[in-house]
Amino acid sequence: MTTSSLVLGSADHPFLNTGDIVFQLVMFIILLILLKIFAWGPLMGIMKQREEHVANEIETAEKSRAEASKLLDEQRELLKEARHEAQGLIENAKKQGDLQREEIINTARAEANRLKESAKIEIEQQKEQAVSALREQVASLSVLIASKVIEKEITVDDQEKLINDYIQEAGEKR
Repeated sequence: MTTSSLVLGSADHPFLNTGDIVFQLVMFIILLILLKIFAWGPLMGIMKQREEHVANEIETAEKSRAEASKLLDEQRELLKEARHEAQGLIENAKKQGDLQREEIINTARAEANRLKESAKIEIEQQKEQAVSALREQVASLSVLIASKVIEKEITVDDQEKLINDYIQEAGEKR
């Protein structure tokens, strides 16, 4: 064979070699069938699995995002409630402080009044004792002066009677 015989439609072979064409066509179809069975089918299965995996990942991400959003809202609500509760506790503490302050002031005033009354009573008692002592001294001096003026001896009974009379008169005048 010469090089010219390889070329289709050459002068030596006026017709196409249909046997080769049919053989190549059959081989091409067999190759396509084998590719479909051994390559295209598994490749499409892998692609389908990959598609399902990506869809599941997207769905999981959406669920996670929704759950995170829900948790964020709950945390914000809890923080708001905590702030409100803290504000209530602060106001309650202020009220308690005001009540305790008023109670302390009232107790101090009551104690001051009690001390004042106690001091008044003690002053009154001291005054009574002083007046009583003064009466006794005045009575003793009066008796002494009277006995010197009269120049006579007064008995103890007479002296007590004079003192008591004088104390009664001094008490009535007061």
